[in-house]
Amino acid sequence: MSTLTGTSGRSDLSKSEFKPVLWTSGDWNAFFGFGTNILVNMLVLTGLLRFVLKMPDSLVFGRILPALGLMMCLSTFYYAYLAYRLAQKTGRSDVCALPSGVSVPHMFIVTFVIMLPITIKTGDPLKGWSAGLVWVFFQSFILMIGGFIAPFIRKITPRAALLGTLAGVSVTFISMRPALEMYMTPQIGLVCFAIILVSWFGGVKYWRGIPAGLVAIAVGMVIAWGSNLFGLGLGGLSVKGVGDAFANFGFSVPIPAVGYVFSGFEFLGIILVTAIPFGIYDLVEAMDNVESAEAAGDEYPTTRVLTADGVVSLIGCLMGNPFINAVYIGHPGWKAMGGRIGYSAATGIMVVVLAWFGIISVLLALVPVVAISPILLYIGMLIGAQAFQTTPVKHAPAIVLALTPHLAAWAKLQIDTMLGSTMMAATSVGGLAADKADAVKAAAIAALPQQGVFYHGLEVMGGGSILGGLILGAIGVFIIERDFEKASAFALVGAVLTYFGFMHGEAVGIGGGFGVTPAVAFAYAVMAAGLFAASRLGTTEHYSAHPEMHAAPAE
Repeated sequence: MSTLTGTSGRSDLSKSEFKPVLWTSGDWNAFFGFGTNILVNMLVLTGLLRFVLKMPDSLVFGRILPALGLMMCLSTFYYAYLAYRLAQKTGRSDVCALPSGVSVPHMFIVTFVIMLPITIKTGDPLKGWSAGLVWVFFQSFILMIGGFIAPFIRKITPRAALLGTLAGVSVTFISMRPALEMYMTPQIGLVCFAIILVSWFGGVKYWRGIPAGLVAIAVGMVIAWGSNLFGLGLGGLSVKGVGDAFANFGFSVPIPAVGYVFSGFEFLGIILVTAIPFGIYDLVEAMDNVESAEAAGDEYPTTRVLTADGVVSLIGCLMGNPFINAVYIGHPGWKAMGGRIGYSAATGIMVVVLAWFGIISVLLALVPVVAISPILLYIGMLIGAQAFQTTPVKHAPAIVLALTPHLAAWAKLQIDTMLGSTMMAATSVGGLAADKADAVKAAAIAALPQQGVFYHGLEVMGGGSILGGLILGAIGVFIIERDFEKASAFALVGAVLTYFGFMHGEAVGIGGGFGVTPAVAFAYAVMAAGLFAASRLGTTEHYSAHPEMHAAPAE
């Protein structure tokens, strides 16, 4: 490099003559660190598709992963281009590209909240895939227009409500399954979990800075393959499985999936209930991450970032990818590590090679899924903890309130899955006539309250849990702040959303003119009226009967 730079990273040449360097020695560090992060996410994602959704390998490796690779390559190349233009514009050599990839929280949400329930309900993984494509289709447009409305949404909705409902998803649909898997094979699961906790929470650095996720996966592999020597078979790995994995080793390019996108519109009511609030969350998250990059010295245009995420996600969706793209948090870290422009583009090339040549299939045959489960649990812990860590302490009760619809939705899903499995088993062994299965299931549900299980309560409270948690969390925050007028406004919104089935209902509609769940809608309306009356009567000037609930904790 012939150009000299000062400590600020600014070139001595004029800005018009400055040619940014595409690759620096620091890009190697950032590439291996960020590339490992992306690799782990791809392994997790592929495991979800194959082992949770039970999708056929021809779909996973022949359609979804090639489209995913295309989306992520476009994203990382675009952000490398933005970094190049910013460096050229400012004449600085220390500009770092924004990191991007599959949105990890939404990877689990679209899997467990959209694709899995629809796959279970229809018995067809292709239906679940189509629903996931429609979810991303709407998310993409929300992102593209979000640059204009994101500031308003962020202004009126308390952070505790946005993060509280996300925490509800993380505790139930993200954390519980991997936690249970870990305890089914604790010899691998708990050991790998300890490795991750010690590093990511405890701050311990492993040999030569090897990422903790990679160390956990390597240790899990050693235990799993070593156990085969003693006939234990921990992790379910085998030489035959590795051989079979090479059947997916080949070259697959993205194929348009427009027909599958539009066929998924039959599930539009279920999809919109989650696509809208999580589209809003995407906007807030992207804005936060752009602000984080600006604080580190790299100012990127928010509108272009949001538009880029929406456009590449839409392209990926139309080619068959049911996962959304997002700017990642962590730009200052990769910049401090020495990352500049090249690490982003190099990661995009790596993803295309992994996805288009079926290499992920071989890696999954070598890596036990239970070694990845602790990473999923960690992510769930992190998202859940964030709601409490980044909001005022006194808002904690509102966050807990936002969790409750998700607990109800998760419990109902467990009951439904168990009953469905029981009916199927009873029919298959000849203990129950096929035409009696629905009647027996209905009778079993009707008998649950006698055992202390209020199934109907779970059904109503858990319906549209994403919006339900957000509305309840917002009402809770504003009541805690004694801003009863805003609490009333959110209660009124809750009444409208409930009337049309977006909350506390299993379908979107008007329920024959009286609303999907009219009693709940009416109750929200009464709540709204009462809170509004309280604001007009000046009760906001009266302090709580328990002032200690509002006091800041002692230092």
